[in-house]
Amino acid sequence: MRSHLIGFLLLVFLFSPAYPSWALEHDYGKQYLVGADFSDTDLRGATFYLTNLQNANLSGSNLEGASLFGAKLLKTDLSNTNLKNATLDSSILDGADLTNAYLEDAFAFNTQFKDVKISGSDFTNVLITNDQRNYLCSIASGTNSVSTRNTRDSLECK
Repeated sequence: MRSHLIGFLLLVFLFSPAYPSWALEHDYGKQYLVGADFSDTDLRGATFYLTNLQNANLSGSNLEGASLFGAKLLKTDLSNTNLKNATLDSSILDGADLTNAYLEDAFAFNTQFKDVKISGSDFTNVLITNDQRNYLCSIASGTNSVSTRNTRDSLECK
């Protein structure tokens, strides 16, 4: 009886996926998703590593803890998204709409922001370079509807 149980457990272990099924559903790494519509979608912990999301719609989505490392987010709609604890390092957000986005504790050190909309965005504790912070401060306005923080204050603008 004991040997049957050990054999059964061994089979379950060998043929079980290494990750839970929900994790596999949210792995979009290295894909071409230009113009994709992920609006109002729960994408917590999703992986968009080196993914091309140009002109995609992620508005209203929950991307908390998601990895967008090296993603191309040119002209992507990220308005009203939850990007708390997300990794945006080395991403390109040229022309992206971050209106009212919530980015608290996100990591965006080598992220490129150019011609972005950030009215009402919350950048509290977001790690970015000083030159990017200076640029964002030059266009910062509004108050985030989730945290009620002023965008300029969240960026620690002078």
